[in-house]
Amino acid sequence: MATGGAGSAAALWSEVNRGGQNGDFGRALKSINKLLQLNKDDATALHCKVVCLIQNGNFKEALSVIHTHTKVLTSDSITFEKAYCEYRLNRIENALKTIQSASQQTDKLKELYGQVLYRLERYDDCLAVYRDLIRNSQDDYEEERKTNLSAVVAAQSTWEKVEPENLGLQEGTYELCYNAACALIGQGRLNEAMKNLQKAEDLCRQSLSEDSDVTEEDIEAELAIIHGQMAYIMQLQGRTEDALQLYNQIIKLKPTDVGLLAVIANNIITINKDQNVFDSKKKVKLTNAEGVEHKLSRKQLQAIEFNKALLAMYTSQADQCRKLSASLQSQNPEHLLPVLIQAAQLCREKQHAKAIELLQDFAEQSPANAAEIKLTMAQLKIAQGSVTKACIILRSIEELRHKPGMVSALVTMYSHEEDIDSAIEVFTQAIQWYQEYQPKSPVHLSLIREAANFKLKYGRKKEAISDLEELWKQNPQDVHTLAQLISAYSLVDPEKAKVFSKHLPSSDTMSLKVDVEALENSPGATYVRKKGGKLTGENQQKEQGQGDVKKKKKKKKGKLPKNCDPKVTPDPERWLPMRERSYYRGRKKGKKKDQIGKGTQGATTAATSELDASKTASSPPTSPRPGSTAAPSSAATSNMIPPRHQKPAGAAATKKKQQQKKKKGGKGGW
Repeated sequence: MATGGAGSAAALWSEVNRGGQNGDFGRALKSINKLLQLNKDDATALHCKVVCLIQNGNFKEALSVIHTHTKVLTSDSITFEKAYCEYRLNRIENALKTIQSASQQTDKLKELYGQVLYRLERYDDCLAVYRDLIRNSQDDYEEERKTNLSAVVAAQSTWEKVEPENLGLQEGTYELCYNAACALIGQGRLNEAMKNLQKAEDLCRQSLSEDSDVTEEDIEAELAIIHGQMAYIMQLQGRTEDALQLYNQIIKLKPTDVGLLAVIANNIITINKDQNVFDSKKKVKLTNAEGVEHKLSRKQLQAIEFNKALLAMYTSQADQCRKLSASLQSQNPEHLLPVLIQAAQLCREKQHAKAIELLQDFAEQSPANAAEIKLTMAQLKIAQGSVTKACIILRSIEELRHKPGMVSALVTMYSHEEDIDSAIEVFTQAIQWYQEYQPKSPVHLSLIREAANFKLKYGRKKEAISDLEELWKQNPQDVHTLAQLISAYSLVDPEKAKVFSKHLPSSDTMSLKVDVEALENSPGATYVRKKGGKLTGENQQKEQGQGDVKKKKKKKKGKLPKNCDPKVTPDPERWLPMRERSYYRGRKKGKKKDQIGKGTQGATTAATSELDASKTASSPPTSPRPGSTAAPSSAATSNMIPPRHQKPAGAAATKKKQQQKKKKGGKGGW
């Protein structure tokens, strides 16, 4: 009986070995289960079962076997498999503890340790692990280790803004080129990064095209991450249309990498901003895909959440915006952006007072961000029209009070409010700070000069003089400052102005060695002469006396109009319109020649000529003479129709026809 069991066990082990060599781990697992039926505590069989489950991707089941048989599977023998299962199940902290608890650090444990440290974003420790591995190992995986090392350097440059050291890695593969490009993006060297990405694309196409089983679609899918980084560079360079086009091309390919899709969707949302909101709502679904949180770094996930909150604000989802920003603030209490989003949402709701109160509370709780918060508060005050209150807030920012930009802003705002004394006080405080900490620096002298100019502009001559004297003492060779000082003193104390004018350099020392002839013959001199006024008689004679200057052409006399008598003095008012001339008396009211337009439309001229008394030889008297028969009878005069009341022939008939035509078409017809 025992002999038969031993024979069957040997056959099963041979099947396990054959399955392992062929990569058929499912078949090997069946044989192992049969072996475990013979001996459930067989450590070798249990170890093989864990390996087969890992190879088939059943990490939870493999981890369950390890936890169930802790007595048989000792920690040292199964440490790597346990840590690997935890790593693949995204239990990164547990994997780290398992690796650190191992009594001996083997090479494969170090490889896994490096991956775990990278996922935990402990880049300095990770870099040290990979350097040690590359230095002390000699196998076929050296290229992969170098790729991982370059990825760590790229992450440091991107997320920690650390300038990467030159590791001397030869960029012979597209993975190494891609990682080098990412490191360059982190340093802001975008043009160099784009060249590296183009090289990575060429190397990728070349290496994949050598495999006959790889299709064009497979190549495009592999290139998706490279194209995504290219689009990101375009976006940073302001080429948003090109970037958007490339992003949409990648999404159409439907890559399986959920992390890549989430990043691209987020970048499209940032390009859209408050425009094309419907598209942004569709894209935001890609950022919520399962497993995204395990594919991206913490800063990437944070940026996506911030953009979700901003999108909610732009789409007028106030409650959703508040919920997301409050969640972000609880996760990152020291971060400034969630508070700014909440304040922006309150401002959209016209609750400026609440927004300022919220910012004030955060500034008190987080002194590190107080300066940025106060700048935002000042901006809100300006938006409300409270410029003086905004100035008070700005002056409370101690670390920025002396900065030239802040001084300029405050002086401009106080000038707008016509508070010249406060503006001069701002200048004075800034100059005192530089006098104490950075005396005679370019900024210090520039502030003194601007203060003097400002005081002169607003009539504070005595105060301006003290500033100009200080400037001149710092640099006695500065003729410009001396000229300003003399000009200011001339308005206050002319005697002192004379004293200071003695320090001006003589005209001989100020003369410049210029070739006058060359200057006059140059195109520039001719151009300037044309723009200038006409020369006086004396100067004109001197100019004409010089042989090298061309004589001006005489202007031709204008032609006189026809029938012009040169002896008669022309009318001085000839250029004025007739109605504006002094001798204009208006039009004379005369009789019109014909009664054009006096009759009704269509009337003939025969009737009017008969009634025109001017055309008869003699007009009849107003009353009949005794015994005369020339006057018409009363009946005849009563039947006479005046010209204005006469109707043209056929007028009634045409009116009836027009009415009939209108009725024929119906209502509203043509």
